[in-house]
Amino acid sequence: MAKNISILGSTGSIGVNALNVVNHLSDDFKVKYLTAYKNGDKLIEQALTFRPKAVAVVDENVAKIVEERLKTEKIDVLVGREGLLEIAGKTDVDLMLNGLVGTSGMEPTVIAAKSGIDIALSNKESLVMAGDIISNICEESGATLFPVDSEHSAIWQCLVGEHMEDVSKIILTGSGGPFRTRPINSFSEITPEEALNHPNWDMGSKITIDSATMMNKGLEVIEAYWLFKTPVEQIEIVIHPQSIIHSMVEMKDGSVKAQLGVPDMKVPIQYALTYPRHSEASWERLDLTTCGDLTFQPPDTNRFPCIQLAFDSLEKGGTTPAVLNVVNEYSVYQFLDNKIKFMDIPKLIEKAMDLHHWIEHPSLEDLIHLEKWGETFVSENSL
Repeated sequence: MAKNISILGSTGSIGVNALNVVNHLSDDFKVKYLTAYKNGDKLIEQALTFRPKAVAVVDENVAKIVEERLKTEKIDVLVGREGLLEIAGKTDVDLMLNGLVGTSGMEPTVIAAKSGIDIALSNKESLVMAGDIISNICEESGATLFPVDSEHSAIWQCLVGEHMEDVSKIILTGSGGPFRTRPINSFSEITPEEALNHPNWDMGSKITIDSATMMNKGLEVIEAYWLFKTPVEQIEIVIHPQSIIHSMVEMKDGSVKAQLGVPDMKVPIQYALTYPRHSEASWERLDLTTCGDLTFQPPDTNRFPCIQLAFDSLEKGGTTPAVLNVVNEYSVYQFLDNKIKFMDIPKLIEKAMDLHHWIEHPSLEDLIHLEKWGETFVSENSL
């Protein structure tokens, strides 16, 4: 029987790759719902191909265009943030893929978890912001989180059949981004165009900047903490420029398990959708005889202070990881608009972590308020 799925953020990089997987395994899936922010043309194309029951468009002006185009297709069009959240809570699906980017993806994850829906989670900000809340909700509702990030998918696969008490540490690999070897004294000159030129992965602009600052790896540390219930002192980052080993798990006896593959997001997406199976796929395979040397080095926290800030936020707990996430997100947008420098991003984050009103156990309402505070903080402190 086909699995009914919804995809939030279907016009983004994760969403497009997910629909490529669905198209490849068309007998196994039925797309019930799709959502987009404002890429109406792409959403219309997807809707006509996959024939969902309904779509949601956050941008109200674009929603009118989509509604007009689909009015004879028997596909409902929901509008605005409310439409997105309505689809997030739909219970006539077996799995919801959250491919949204940024803090806006947190609330849909919470809503789906409350509805008891299994979630293929690409939106790492959900757990960074509300890991405690979401974990408690999943325990109560029975919802399960399936990681989509390549690193967390790798850890997940390495842990199959293992006992967590036998794990010594989790090792997250990162490419080091485009500035791994660039002289630190030139970081003040980094332009958005340079930062968007990732050496290995083709991703959206926000996550690409996060990779350049290596905040992406810091966020993944926090996500791994909640996904695998691993103490922070047992989570390690290793720079691996080739992006062939996606992450590793070291056992207490010294053995290390690694998951390898070409840097293609369709692989972890398909595993999240088809778990526990590794279904047939037609895309590029890893050729060990031609991939070259695999190298590793420790991360340089002087070069990439965002890594240490992420570890610090986990140690402080409470609202601190949420502040780290929100202020990073809005700082990235300011950098992309040429309003701040590249190295202003970690400076703003560290300042906000120190100055914000700390709450040990924030509610969802606290986190939503914190998002507004973070946006104002970045705006008022940008040059």
